[in-house]
Amino acid sequence: MTRRELSLTLMGAAVMSAAERGYKQLFNGKDLTGWRLVKGRGKGYVVENGVLVCPEDGGGNLFTEKEYADFNLRLEWRLWDGGNNGVGIRAPLEGDSAYVGMEIQVLDEESEKYKKGAGLKPTQMTGSVYDVFAAKSGHVKRNGEWNRNEIEAKGRKVKVTLNGVLITDVDLDTVKDEAVLKKHPGLARKSGHIGFLGHGTRVEFRNIRVKEL
Repeated sequence: MTRRELSLTLMGAAVMSAAERGYKQLFNGKDLTGWRLVKGRGKGYVVENGVLVCPEDGGGNLFTEKEYADFNLRLEWRLWDGGNNGVGIRAPLEGDSAYVGMEIQVLDEESEKYKKGAGLKPTQMTGSVYDVFAAKSGHVKRNGEWNRNEIEAKGRKVKVTLNGVLITDVDLDTVKDEAVLKKHPGLARKSGHIGFLGHGTRVEFRNIRVKEL
């Protein structure tokens, strides 16, 4: 390696280090320390080769033991045909997190499985605040490719970035419909647990880290 190449490598590492400053790992790659399984199904969640796995015969809700209010969450996930999961934010431990908290959708939205009948609603696409705000679709890497996902909840604003593209940027206070507010009391929550919401399909997660804001 030349001196210039070494310099560029060190500069790149410094930039990466600065970009990750303040983030704490939520998953140690070995076990589920710091997590709590609620309404587990089958195996629940398992660790395989340093990766957090929701197996096809497992699932349920896996929550952080700690609660978070304003935060930036970074993680990577991958799925296969028909994969379906979600990231719960500001959620309580009990109840349906998509309603009593908020769920950021994780879905193989291009699967033929979801094109049957009426198909998916815009608010069911990956990155959507489930059933409330629609994300820009078409940015999911499929068939076992890793997706880079960033979720920021700051006050009443929620942003979701997928593979470098901002696909959701919303203000929760813009929801005025009383029926929606009644159906989704979690929109009013200021803090809660972060979690993975398994739906009986294999989805894998890694590099899960959070920075409190």
